[in-house]
Amino acid sequence: MQVLIVSQYFYPENFSINDVAGTLLEKGIEVEVLTGKPNYPCGEIFAGYRAWGCQQDTHRGININRIPILPRGRGGWWLALNYLSFILAGLLFAPWMLRKKRFDVIFIYAPSPILQAIPAIFLGWLKRCPVVLWVQDLWPESLSATGYVRNRAVLKLVERVVRFIYRHVDLLLVQSRAFEGPVCALASGTPIEYCPNSVGDTFAISATNETPSVEGLGEGFSVMFAGNIGAAQAVGVIVEAASFLREYVDIHFVVLGDGSSRESMLKEVRQRGLTNLHLPGRFPVETMPGFMQKASVLLVTLADQPIFAATVPNKVQAYMAAGKPIIACLNGEGARLVVEAKAGLAIPAEDSMALADAILYLYKHSPEERAKMGENGRRYYQEHFAHDRLIDQLIRQLCRVSQSEKDIP
Repeated sequence: MQVLIVSQYFYPENFSINDVAGTLLEKGIEVEVLTGKPNYPCGEIFAGYRAWGCQQDTHRGININRIPILPRGRGGWWLALNYLSFILAGLLFAPWMLRKKRFDVIFIYAPSPILQAIPAIFLGWLKRCPVVLWVQDLWPESLSATGYVRNRAVLKLVERVVRFIYRHVDLLLVQSRAFEGPVCALASGTPIEYCPNSVGDTFAISATNETPSVEGLGEGFSVMFAGNIGAAQAVGVIVEAASFLREYVDIHFVVLGDGSSRESMLKEVRQRGLTNLHLPGRFPVETMPGFMQKASVLLVTLADQPIFAATVPNKVQAYMAAGKPIIACLNGEGARLVVEAKAGLAIPAEDSMALADAILYLYKHSPEERAKMGENGRRYYQEHFAHDRLIDQLIRQLCRVSQSEKDIP
């Protein structure tokens, strides 16, 4: 089977679609990727790439077609232009880049923006092949929740576009069971199936990989957050909790990654004189499993918004696979999974005092008790989110859609 993956984000950007594409290839699926120029989350085009022009390269034996894109900058109008540039470039250049190539199915990996599905739908019409959309974020809800768009007329317009997208694909996959209702309300009969995220097997390790030295990590009791540092993550709660716990000299907060809120966090750290909160920046994804093994506790946060209560951040699966206790400072589905797995503690989103209390609770636990939580999480990951098993499920879903299209007289 020949699959075209359409995603605005791909390697060297750190998204789960990288592992999905690599494993599909390993399982005998012919994979090609259509994407933009890497610029997430820093907002600048990565070294070795240019914003203009089409480029081709390979990763893990996968042919990657890169179309022009404006970098996302630090939000606002630049982010809107970034989204629109991918759509326009996809409509104008993708048909030419993929000329004379045949695909059995087009598979869209769709974190924000969902609008990236538009050129994929157009390609599906040109290539006469079915289109499958893997919904990672709910639109237009995520736009209003992150504060990028508040105008009701604009949000209503976006809702109509999303309705069009959902109704013009052949299958909708949702990463959270809580997505099924909101997606169904706009899908008008398009089949919907559950397809949770997973992470590569490299996260499910026991030994510590060789990793760069990071202040605060591996020293005393370390609380580690990894990933995008943005409005959706409500990282201010981490700053507040670090302030509450500043008298505990052996408790360290380590925030790995980059994003629109990192500079404001650094400013707060300087203004408050916090020596227990460290923001060393962004590191290659290959180093993350090793960093996780050095941490005492792994932290995931989301803003206190209804849409995020339906979302399961991909780092929940990564943290479970790593076998470390988790503090989930969020509401809804992600918190439910951590509690159900007995993998750690769940506290209300954006509640800094509850976060500080949860950290102290685990800090006072014995290493053996914390290790038991980590073991529970890893077991739950193997039972529900094992990467290899979920990719087999995805292949069956793609094959079924492709075969159904061929069976139509």
